[in-house]
Amino acid sequence: MIVTLLAALVLVDYSRHVEPILTRHCVTCHRAGQVAPFALDNYAEARKHARSIAAVTASRYMPPWKASHLPGAELLGERRLSAAELATLAAWARTGAPPGPVLPLKPAQPTPDWELGPPDLILEMPEAFPVAASGEDIYQCFVLPLALAQSRWVRAFAFAPGARRAVHHALFFVDSSGTGRQRDAAEPGPGYRCFGLPGFLPTASLGGWSPGNGAYEMPEGTAQPLRKNADVILQIHYHVTGAPQRDLSRLGLYFAKTPPTRQLYDVALASRQIDIPAGDAAYRVRDSITLPVAVDLLGVIPHAHYLAKQMRGWATLPSGQRRLLFEVLDWDFNWQQNYRYTKPLRLPADTRLEMDFVYDNSARNPRNPSRPPRRVGWGPETTDEMAGLHFQAVPANPEDAAELAQTLWGKLIRFLGAGGLRHTGTQHEVDPRPQP
Repeated sequence: MIVTLLAALVLVDYSRHVEPILTRHCVTCHRAGQVAPFALDNYAEARKHARSIAAVTASRYMPPWKASHLPGAELLGERRLSAAELATLAAWARTGAPPGPVLPLKPAQPTPDWELGPPDLILEMPEAFPVAASGEDIYQCFVLPLALAQSRWVRAFAFAPGARRAVHHALFFVDSSGTGRQRDAAEPGPGYRCFGLPGFLPTASLGGWSPGNGAYEMPEGTAQPLRKNADVILQIHYHVTGAPQRDLSRLGLYFAKTPPTRQLYDVALASRQIDIPAGDAAYRVRDSITLPVAVDLLGVIPHAHYLAKQMRGWATLPSGQRRLLFEVLDWDFNWQQNYRYTKPLRLPADTRLEMDFVYDNSARNPRNPSRPPRRVGWGPETTDEMAGLHFQAVPANPEDAAELAQTLWGKLIRFLGAGGLRHTGTQHEVDPRPQP
């Protein structure tokens, strides 16, 4: 309230007050050649959209950041405007969006594809993928052969989208089974259709990219293994832009010079027990695991489809104290990302990690893809659902790695069940045993 009153007393203008906010939070996507539908890197464009800027920022729809701010579990790179910034944007729109003093024009700075410098290996889609001017969103997987002379460790990656306006987000999986190649060969054109999982159980995940995110560096001392005979599966979500697009995206990999000193583990909370009745606006899915050893949590990756509404991850310590580690109160499949904690979160042995997801399968859910709502179960298709909360963890004591790995492997086997994971519409089943 006080911040709002102070903003009203100060004549807010573009050059002194608004431009710095837009530069910090918006211009990464809102400029020529990027994914946003209009630019905000100059006064004329910003003034044109002043009212909508005030509205979408006040509602927290923009800038896109779905995770809650949790004291003690802060996340890196929070795209969250302060109360003072929100009041400034509102006051500027309300007073007619004045330009302020004329400041010297700053020359436009080119955005390098590789902000970490030249990658050690650049993987490129084998041919351009066409995206029509109109129609439904597309989820397409592309096989990028590694052809490495020897196995390597990835310490960082950077993604360079070809058709920036059409590429909504991308995920990167490692395939040592050759399944991606089989699926690609079975479908005409570049790549193959995929949604959620890439059609098989990946050997590993390298992470992902969404607009506004730059290069990703693995936590210190960790790196992701890449077997020399593996493929990288690039999964891209395309949305239409009103004009035909051709995408030729690239993925730059940076290798560690020495093996990692810490092993990064995926502590996966997930459930296939999803059967959401039509009209149910508060369907819950839960999962948990008791950690056999002390760990440091480094990050978290949530995943669900269109019906998910809320996500929470808890830790119940051996003392009985509950600690909220992650929360999303308005999940939007269109704004997925990987989150990393600002500092590791130490959890003692015998801590119980818990997941609680809430789904809204009612007609009141504007993101519900089915009109009228229909019964929804677990599956990889757009109109199916999933539930996954993946914590990235390292053992606090390296000597405990084998015990942690054994516990996680047992949980994965129970999740997959007998016969492995069958991808809808294919004849291929994934063997959950480690690949040689």
